[in-house]
Amino acid sequence: MTRPPCTRGCRRRTTSAPPRTRCPSRRSLRSAPRRHRSVGAVARLLLVRHGQSTWNAEHRWQGHSDPPLSDLGERQARLGAEAVALLDIAVLFSSDLQRARQTAALLAPPGVDAEVVPAVKERTVGEWEGLTRTEIEEQYPGMLRSPVRPPGFESDEALITRVRPALVSLAERVGDRAALVVTHGGVIRSLERLFESTPDVLPNLGGRWFVVIGDTLELGEPEILIDPHDVALTAPREE
Repeated sequence: MTRPPCTRGCRRRTTSAPPRTRCPSRRSLRSAPRRHRSVGAVARLLLVRHGQSTWNAEHRWQGHSDPPLSDLGERQARLGAEAVALLDIAVLFSSDLQRARQTAALLAPPGVDAEVVPAVKERTVGEWEGLTRTEIEEQYPGMLRSPVRPPGFESDEALITRVRPALVSLAERVGDRAALVVTHGGVIRSLERLFESTPDVLPNLGGRWFVVIGDTLELGEPEILIDPHDVALTAPREE
């Protein structure tokens, strides 16, 4: 897939060491990204992938299809809620797809309700929706390993065009606080590629911090809300 160029209003946050994925610990979960030194409100958004869905369990590409969480996905979200309780989360947002809404409801701190934001839903994957990787390879030989995608597949550029303004708008409402956004693997990885970051395989309840200053989006640290050794991780890459 062709990597979209970084556009004005996006920059990679500079740190003394490259970001690394962290398993949750009391210390790391209490340590949300530090506030930026710029004058004015600085919003911190933690984008997190939903729990395992029934189609994740079957390794099916989902896109805008709307399967619910699996039993394991519900367990993952409940475990993730313990981690969220240690974070300074003031506001909670969610994609409008069922797997994200269910995850958000289980993650929500006491007294915090999730607001649905359709603009942060997963990319549509066109003719691949509902297919497994094996079925895709049979019907579209070699396409998974190429930059070519089937009709109806939403590109990184198109996805970012709808997601980035939505995040900036949410940040304006959040102000100088932290918010949790329950979204999807394709959204998070596309944003990481925007900053020329090579995305790792993203587990359920894995995610990434972003810092928003005005209309500028900065890449923060990875975060995982559950211990990946406690629950099974899922595929495929674009779900």
